[in-house]
Amino acid sequence: MKEVYINKAAVFLPNKVVENSEMEEYLGYVNGKPSRSKAIVLRRNGIKQRYYALKKGGKSTHTNAEMTALAVKNLFDNDRTELKKIDLLCCGTSTPDQTMPSHGVMVHGHLPETRNIEVVSPSGVCCSGMHALKYAYMSIKIGDKQKAISTGSERIASMMTRDKFDEEMIFAEKIEENPYLAFSKDFLRWMLSDGAGAFLVEAEKNTDALSLRVDWIEGCSYANEVEACMYAAADKDDSGELISYKDYDAKGLINESVMSIKQDVKLLSKNILKLGFDHLQRILKEKNKSVDELTYFLPHISSFFFEKPIEEILIENEMEIPKEKWFTNLATKGNVGAGSIYLMVEELMNSGKLKAGDQILLAVPESARFSYVFTWLTVC
Repeated sequence: MKEVYINKAAVFLPNKVVENSEMEEYLGYVNGKPSRSKAIVLRRNGIKQRYYALKKGGKSTHTNAEMTALAVKNLFDNDRTELKKIDLLCCGTSTPDQTMPSHGVMVHGHLPETRNIEVVSPSGVCCSGMHALKYAYMSIKIGDKQKAISTGSERIASMMTRDKFDEEMIFAEKIEENPYLAFSKDFLRWMLSDGAGAFLVEAEKNTDALSLRVDWIEGCSYANEVEACMYAAADKDDSGELISYKDYDAKGLINESVMSIKQDVKLLSKNILKLGFDHLQRILKEKNKSVDELTYFLPHISSFFFEKPIEEILIENEMEIPKEKWFTNLATKGNVGAGSIYLMVEELMNSGKLKAGDQILLAVPESARFSYVFTWLTVC
């Protein structure tokens, strides 16, 4: 088996940065009025800036596939010779531009400089970008491919514009009483954003720059134990089962807001942290690793509201990680779902902070039906 390295990371962020005060100029005013919950939600999630693939007024500027292809091109500074050497493209997202063709082949369609290559499109939510990385990792590991690309991306702002919301779903006074109530349809308007990231994955490390050796990638789903928490193109019945958009008539699709993204906040608060970090404890024990070895901890968090609870559960599981080892860019990039961990790794790789021997843990939770992916990297 070969060693596997992330030799470069690149991102594409559409248009210019969007400040908190500008958000409704892009997303629109629901019922013609400023949001009652926006200020409270933003105060709790701690996000200050984000990027939208939108113009002011809500007109789209990029597709998901276009943004992802631009991130791939940025890996090689748009060098056509290097792009021609790619032999695997793995693209994860929770917001493809269409249900078919797949997201991956649409990205490939925006890369005419490449060859006829293998393309895969892991589905899912935040973990889909990590599943793309694992496919690339395994393909390099067994010697099947030489130059693999994995990506994570989202184009979600277009799903959060005014015309998708008949009325706000959460009232400010209820959010103050119970902050978990903020994690529903209206909350997501003030958290989710657009962008794409890409990794170059190879069997030989860089000779003129630092590389990240992928020591292991471990994923786990709890769907056999817990019902769906975050969903779209479906709605929940009283028993907790999802009813597919395929089973609604045209009127029902609109009346039940079936195509919107929703979240079951009671399930989220009960499960999202406990399941994931209990699993991390087991993985570290199996791998004979300790968080004490870490130089950096990169948790994909949807909101800084979760920062303190994560600290507490790490301590509870005897895995305390000092805050000075945490690295996140949530405040300046927002929550880009499957792309967030790519944006974090890219920023850290290009920060000048890393040195050979540093140990990095990536933690990506997914609330859709409670899945988790953890990855250990060594700087070399």
